[in-house]
Amino acid sequence: MMLDIFSSFDPGVNLINNYLSPLLFWLMVSASIFIFALSFWLTPSNISIIFNSIMKIMNDQGSRTRGLHMKGFNLMIVSLFIIIINTNLIGLLPAVFSFSSHLLFTLSFGLPLWLALIMSAIVFNPTSWIASLLPGGAPHWLNPFLVLIETISISVRPLTLSFRLAANMSAGHIVLTLIGTYCAASVTSTLLGLCILFMIQMGYIMFEMGICLIQSYIFCLLLSLYADDHT
Repeated sequence: MMLDIFSSFDPGVNLINNYLSPLLFWLMVSASIFIFALSFWLTPSNISIIFNSIMKIMNDQGSRTRGLHMKGFNLMIVSLFIIIINTNLIGLLPAVFSFSSHLLFTLSFGLPLWLALIMSAIVFNPTSWIASLLPGGAPHWLNPFLVLIETISISVRPLTLSFRLAANMSAGHIVLTLIGTYCAASVTSTLLGLCILFMIQMGYIMFEMGICLIQSYIFCLLLSLYADDHT
């Protein structure tokens, strides 16, 4: 029994979540093998064309940043893009635990990747990285404050990156839960009201699928832009 709308984010809220969610999560992980196997076909299928288009979008974005000069950066961004898309879409299924609506999931990607870029820049060229904290043309008396502000701005990047994805996914699932609750409560009411709520539910599910794609793109887009700070 669901006690409140936030209990939908509890992986142990019922027996279905305990068994169905891990199964779908591992199914999502094994989907990468299926995607890799699509490249062996002589004639590309519709699924292969769709995934190639998705990978090309993020690969082109990574190529426009300094990540182009870092080996494996574009491959990492493309792989992360597909993983987050699959996770977001699977979270829309009924009775499935939404992994991307939790900070444990988003921080596990945002924090290590951001820290890897920072540590790589410091090790590669520490002088240039420290100099990048101070913008050119600023008055001398503002230099200490500008360095402090820039340091804080860089430090909060993994938090804002992770909170953005988790908050948007959580808000969408809360609205879906509320609409579903009203739909269940209106079964005994008029047929017109039930049809209206059902149409709203279907429309919002389509809207939420678009949000899943957009948030995945924004998450990887910001990571690729963070690569421009690399020296």
